[in-house]
Amino acid sequence: MKPFAFAFLAGLVSALGFAPLGWWQLTLAAFAVLAWLVETAPGLRAALARGWWFGVGQFALGLNWIATAFTYQSAMPAWLGWVAVVLLALYLAVFPAMAAGLAWRWHKGHRLVLVLLLAAAWIVTEWLRATLFTGFAWNPVGVALLPTSASWLAAWIGTYGLSGVAVLAGGAFCLAFGTRFEKQAAGALVLAIAGLSVAAWAVHPGPLGGEGARLRIVQPNIRQEDRWTADKEERNFYRYLRMTGAPTREPRLILWPEAAVPYNLHDGEAPRTIAAALGPRDLLLTGGIEPATPPPGVAFAEYNSLYVMDPGGRILGRYDKAHLVPYGEYLPMRPLLSAIGLSRLAPGAGDILAGPAARTLDLPGFGRAGIQICYEIIFSGQVVDAANRPDFIFNPSNDAWFGAWGPPQHLAQARLRAIEEGLPVLRATPTGISALVDAGGYVLHSLPLGAQGVIDARLPPAVAPTLFARFGNLLPFAFMLLLVAAAIAVGRKTR
Repeated sequence: MKPFAFAFLAGLVSALGFAPLGWWQLTLAAFAVLAWLVETAPGLRAALARGWWFGVGQFALGLNWIATAFTYQSAMPAWLGWVAVVLLALYLAVFPAMAAGLAWRWHKGHRLVLVLLLAAAWIVTEWLRATLFTGFAWNPVGVALLPTSASWLAAWIGTYGLSGVAVLAGGAFCLAFGTRFEKQAAGALVLAIAGLSVAAWAVHPGPLGGEGARLRIVQPNIRQEDRWTADKEERNFYRYLRMTGAPTREPRLILWPEAAVPYNLHDGEAPRTIAAALGPRDLLLTGGIEPATPPPGVAFAEYNSLYVMDPGGRILGRYDKAHLVPYGEYLPMRPLLSAIGLSRLAPGAGDILAGPAARTLDLPGFGRAGIQICYEIIFSGQVVDAANRPDFIFNPSNDAWFGAWGPPQHLAQARLRAIEEGLPVLRATPTGISALVDAGGYVLHSLPLGAQGVIDARLPPAVAPTLFARFGNLLPFAFMLLLVAAAIAVGRKTR
């Protein structure tokens, strides 16, 4: 088998560690293969190419759910979804290629140095992938470690640092087939990762139940094709109202998904109807659409918003989604791309406009909520207003167009945010997976895909700010520098 084909196959295998399969052992094995492929590359161009083909395989399989999104719009043919998956994979593979090229360029013939540098480079290039051109942070390699105790290392070194740990662990398997020194180094790496993982697990509490505020998370199981149909809007709205349930003696925090209400919430009948469904001390957090002034060249514009509504139907606060989905919520280079027949995947001829960055909303009687709408939750280090730390994060979402693989991957990344920040995460989606996640990343309650139901539970407590909550993405970069320093030291000692 040609090395490039072998690299592509290894990339495909690496994606099997992501949700919904969760075969993390295969992800580590795939990185052992990648380390070997990079080490044996005859030159820099070959190393770059092998890293690139590995990335193509990983992203093409891991992001297959994007193709499903194209089946929910009529402006473009559905088969274009698979073209989009391939094109996106070809672009995103540039980042693994850079990591492979950097490791090959500086390893100087030492396998252990290569493994250390590959892990360090992966941290940097994964951060770049999440940052450049608005970023696409989906499926960081570290998320494959979520079923293991190593996942709690995210509280110390963040998701990108956790990805470096995954690459190190895979590289240790590669070292195990080397010289006596490399075998000893492999054992030392495995022991260090295992020891630190156990230490992180030992200091990380969970699962954390709680006696906090009473919650009701509503999942109505409204399919994507039924969400934006005018003749079904009223029926959908009243399904939310019915599932909100009768008021109780105790105040409730009721959570509806992203864009749950298609009506104007500032006046008209909708606020009065919502008020009639709430108890005298209830609060509602619901997604909705806020009208906006369109920029030049756009027919209309709006904000993807989250509203806090009191029992009188009044709006107490609003958050506008800040990190938007390219092609999903707005069309980049609209004059050019619309001229050749491309459009947004979500319905609408106009664009969603971006709001300000992460913001904390005060909820009288229920504490403080950090809001991250749908896609925003995947960006490590960007989900909390550090100047006004919330008591929990609410992640209203619409995963109905994400296929079978997208929703469990989305939930997995939300769990990493809980671990990183030491905060519970509440998710409400129309079709699943809605969930209540505690501050240690444990899923306390969830509703599966395609199910109608509610989660009635208590809000679990936040924990003291984690190391990552205090210092953010400085920590994975510090870990990266430590790996580089170790590589330099090893290189000098073995010279």
